[in-house]
Amino acid sequence: MNFAGRLFLWSSCLVSTFLSAQSFTLDQVLSAPFSSQLSAAPVGGAFAWVTNLQGRRNLWVATKNVDGKSYGSRQLTNYSEDDGIEIGDIAWTPDGESLVYARGGDFEFPEKPAPNPDLLSGGVDQQIWIISTHGGEPRKLTTGLAPAVSPAGDEIAYLLKGQIWELSLRDPNAKPEQTLHTRGSASSLLWSPDGKALAFVSDRGDHSFIGLYTPATKSLHYLDPGTDHDGDPAWSLDGKSIAFVRVPYSKHEALFGPKRTGLPWSIRVVDVESGKGREIWRAKEGRGSVFHASQGQSQIHWTSAGSIIFPWEADGWLHLYSAGLDGGDTKLLTSGDFEVDSVAGSRDGKSLVYSSNQNNIDRRHIWKLDAASGRVTELTRGEGIETAPALSGDGEAIAVLRSDARVPIRPAIIAPNSDLRDLAPQAEPATFPAASLVLPQQVIFSSADGIRIHGQLFLPKNVSDGHPQPAIVFFHGGSRRQMLLGWHYMEYYSNAYGMNQYLASRGYIVLSVNYRSGIGYGEEFREAINYGATGASEFNDVLGAGLYLRGRSDVDAAHIGVWGGSYGGYLTALALARASEMFAAGVDLHGVHDWNLELSNWLPAYDPSADPQATRTAWLSSPLSSVNTWRSPVLLIQGDDDRNVQFSQTVQLAEALRRQRVDVEELIFPDEIHDFLLHRDWLAAYSAGADFFAKCLK
Repeated sequence: MNFAGRLFLWSSCLVSTFLSAQSFTLDQVLSAPFSSQLSAAPVGGAFAWVTNLQGRRNLWVATKNVDGKSYGSRQLTNYSEDDGIEIGDIAWTPDGESLVYARGGDFEFPEKPAPNPDLLSGGVDQQIWIISTHGGEPRKLTTGLAPAVSPAGDEIAYLLKGQIWELSLRDPNAKPEQTLHTRGSASSLLWSPDGKALAFVSDRGDHSFIGLYTPATKSLHYLDPGTDHDGDPAWSLDGKSIAFVRVPYSKHEALFGPKRTGLPWSIRVVDVESGKGREIWRAKEGRGSVFHASQGQSQIHWTSAGSIIFPWEADGWLHLYSAGLDGGDTKLLTSGDFEVDSVAGSRDGKSLVYSSNQNNIDRRHIWKLDAASGRVTELTRGEGIETAPALSGDGEAIAVLRSDARVPIRPAIIAPNSDLRDLAPQAEPATFPAASLVLPQQVIFSSADGIRIHGQLFLPKNVSDGHPQPAIVFFHGGSRRQMLLGWHYMEYYSNAYGMNQYLASRGYIVLSVNYRSGIGYGEEFREAINYGATGASEFNDVLGAGLYLRGRSDVDAAHIGVWGGSYGGYLTALALARASEMFAAGVDLHGVHDWNLELSNWLPAYDPSADPQATRTAWLSSPLSSVNTWRSPVLLIQGDDDRNVQFSQTVQLAEALRRQRVDVEELIFPDEIHDFLLHRDWLAAYSAGADFFAKCLK
């Protein structure tokens, strides 16, 4: 195992390093492929997705067998190294015969230099490739990202340094051409159904426009421009109109703090021929006035019934609503104390499929909505997790990403009887220890200030031996995330679930906490009062988790640890800074330690002197403000090319703790980013964390 960048770890923890018997290794529990970016071909019944198998990222495709019902799958690309080079932006050619994709670069921050954690001497570029779905070698097209294939299949539009470029697919000798030279940064490229126009979003900082480019006349127009943030464009089925979301500008942008109300957001429709725009729907003031997006590629879904379907939090839960183009009454399509998240519409506008936690709040299942009648049908149920639904081009199949407590996320088809049939069962390694994993239990406990907090409890198999066990609390990142009763559908959190299973196999009782400001439990929980930089109210959940474990007879109350990454690293540091008497040791992966520093990372214009009271509150909400009461040892882990949380957060905390004579150990990855790109870096980080807990808690 390559421990590049790892400092030799010393510890003064006077404890035994005895480990309970294990049935699997860390390498084994993180060995299964992680599947993502499930996509349906525009015609026929094929599906494609990306797998990450121990750092080797490749495209897969599933097509119907000769019986027209069952599926066969195969790996298309053959990238064979754990090199940290990602695959994304999958686009089908309209005939379903080829896939265009981007490889390399930073898909979260495309404007920044491509990361190179593998220290490749030639560096890394973000490139666009094409490959036949029948196999063969991929062909490099150009440098760029976000390819959008024209409906005729003769060219692609794509992005390079925030500008729109185009390249012919029919002429292998064609040279890329910059289509436009515009202000701002372009994104969300979207061809009209007839391929005669290209819509996109032009971000100008404090406002954004919907642009419309017509290749035949080389003309550019901005549709219904205003002073607000326009985004999420969606073409009507006939290509005559574009609908988009308008979010009002707010001088006091709330980042890492609650925002329950604001100037109401709206939906506007522009007639493409005349260029005239009009508002067809506006949120009410108060609850639901702040836009909150669902998962999926689009927030607006045109229907064949002549309406638009969109997400809205009018009742405090994210639900689907419909509105007519004439501005008529708004109709609630889903209702109840649950959240709709990943939404996909059929190509004919007759139906939508979506995932939600209806009737199963700590899992996800799939539902289908008939656009004309509003009838909702439950498609999956049970103890598994299903999300990211995709409807086949021929309308005959629905594919999903599924997982459960023992097997990580993988693509599957929903059979007519609601059974799930995996599309690539052969991809799972024979050594993956599915049968050895424990089933996490749903627990609900009270925070220190009385809020009901959901968590998942992992009990080791020796928990009934009559001896109290050491325990570990886990806090997820985000904070807009929700850990589930099974393997997660996002890779970062899937890895964390695997780590929690591994810790349980080593004899720890592990409590994974869905603290306030996370998703899944409604708007009031997500937009919790005084959370984050506005008061750190989540610390009440940290205390509640510790008190819950202390109250269990099977927990050794003197040996409770804490770990987490990103926002979870923030809560880990907060736990150690404010409650070292409760938490004996911690592992902090790229956590936030000074909110004023982090706010400047996301808001370049952030001025701490502009609002001294808010600045002071942000500081008092930071772990560094309480470092003088920090006593417990900590392991700090981060990559120094982190774009989400500045590396200086760890630098400053380490210096402050050393002055306090707190035991600090470090594991630093040169040129690695926030969500580690190298599989071996995840193994190194988790291995170091497990060893650290063994020294300090066993």
